Amino acid sequence: MSSKTLNLNDQVYAYLLKNISIESPAARGLREETHSTQSMAGMQVSPEQASFMAFLVQALNVEQAVEVGTFTGYSALAVAQALPENGRLIACDVSKEWTDIGQKYWKQAGVDHKIDLRLAPAAETLEHLLADGQEGKFDFAFIDADKSNYAVYYKLCLSLLRVGGIVAVDNVLWGGRTADPTSTDASTTAIRQLNALIADDSRVTATMLPVGDGLTLARKL
Repeated sequence: MSSKTLNLNDQVYAYLLKNISIESPAARGLREETHSTQSMAGMQVSPEQASFMAFLVQALNVEQAVEVGTFTGYSALAVAQALPENGRLIACDVSKEWTDIGQKYWKQAGVDHKIDLRLAPAAETLEHLLADGQEGKFDFAFIDADKSNYAVYYKLCLSLLRVGGIVAVDNVLWGGRTADPTSTDASTTAIRQLNALIADDSRVTATMLPVGDGLTLARKL
C-alpha cells in the first residue's frame, strides 16, 4: 500500500509497459514512426494512456465516440480497435499532413471504416454535430487539442454525451505547470481554468489521474 502514486523511474516504467495489454503491430508502427519523423512527437499519448483509454471504451460499451485533436492518430487507433464492429469515432483535426500518417495504420489495423476523420476546426465540427441532432448521442469524448479552446471543447463535448458518458481531458497537469502559480502563459492558464471548472461542475462527477501528462475523466450526470 502507498499513500501516493509511485514514481515511475525507467525500470518501473519498462515493467509497466510489459504488463499492460499488448500493443498491436499497427499501433506500435504508428507510435514508432511518429517518434522517428515528427518534431512534435511529444503530442502523442503514451502507450499506457492509449491502453487505459481502450480499456475504458470496452468497459463502457462505447459505440459512438468523438476525439478532439488527432495528431498522427495513435489515440484514435487505440479507441477504434476497442470499439465494436458497428462503432464509430469522429476524429477532429486540422492537419492533413499529420492525419495522413495515421490513416495508413488505421487501414493496416482494419479499423479505418470505424474512423470518420473531419478536417476542420474542431469547434465547428462539434457544433455541426449538435445542429444535426446528435446531442446526447455519444458515449465517450477525448479532448487533446489546442489548450486555449479547452473550455469550448469541453462544453460542446458534454452536450454531445449521453447521461453516463465520459469525457476524457488530456494534459491537465501540463508538465506540472498547472500546479505552479508562477506559470501564467495562455495555455497553462486555459488548462488551469478548465480544471477548476470541472472540479466545480455540478453536471459531472470527475477525477484527475496522473496518467501521461495528467488525464481528467468527467462522467455526465
